[in-house]
Amino acid sequence: MLCALGAAVCFGTATVLQAVAARAASGGDGAGAGPGGQTALLLRAVRQWRYLAGLALDGLGFVFQIAALRSLPLYAVGAALASSLAVTAVVAARLLRTRLSGTEWGAVGVVCAGLAMLGLASGAEGDERAPGALGYTMLAVAAAILLLGLGAGRWTGPGRSAALGLGAGFGFGVVEVSVRLIDSVTPAALFTNPATYALLVGGGAAFLLLTSALQRGSVTAATAGMVIGETIGPAAVGVVWLGDRTREGLVWLAVLGFCVAVAGALALARFGEAPPENPGQPDPTG
Repeated sequence: MLCALGAAVCFGTATVLQAVAARAASGGDGAGAGPGGQTALLLRAVRQWRYLAGLALDGLGFVFQIAALRSLPLYAVGAALASSLAVTAVVAARLLRTRLSGTEWGAVGVVCAGLAMLGLASGAEGDERAPGALGYTMLAVAAAILLLGLGAGRWTGPGRSAALGLGAGFGFGVVEVSVRLIDSVTPAALFTNPATYALLVGGGAAFLLLTSALQRGSVTAATAGMVIGETIGPAAVGVVWLGDRTREGLVWLAVLGFCVAVAGALALARFGEAPPENPGQPDPTG
């Protein structure tokens, strides 16, 4: 659980650091708009220590995530990763001078309470052998999500962001499940395991979908869809096929903690992308 929470802290803090760096790189002059503008903005951003620190935190968070997935039920890890939105909200309040409402501070507390309940109720990682077809199923799901992402640019309508966010969540969920399906890291075992390819395709498709969702549409809707997709799906797979269980007699506490943590994260969905700087406030980058 400490690794899962460490991953959430890393991911949540990285989001804000990268947002601060991107804002400083744009200089508030609209840089990044038009063909090639995004590439130029990225090149300016990567020269800043905040952006590089954010990338380093993303890498460290991924290591923590893998460690957590190898020792905790998927439902616990998924809820903990969703709590990175609470970390982003708190760090944004400090570095981006973002004002959190009383409801949002309450949501941060709700997330913490839900994670505490999960920590008390979670059992060990399931030890059931996964069905042989599960790896191929994950690969098929990842391929379907990738095809969805490739055609996302032509989507229109009010539900676009939520649908793409949900697809991204399923992609990240494929990554979570695939990590559990990789039993050996020897080259021969990795290259012959369909879960390896499901992890790579699912992760790439998820980033593609999430990027498309955030470029045009509601950040809140996209992030809410992502949180639902990356928590509920993997949790169901872990319980049904991988043997994830709770401590004796604490199923009710685990279910309650999971629902409370996810609900709190959904209330903070607008922090899925760092909020814009409020007019008239000083630049936090100095």
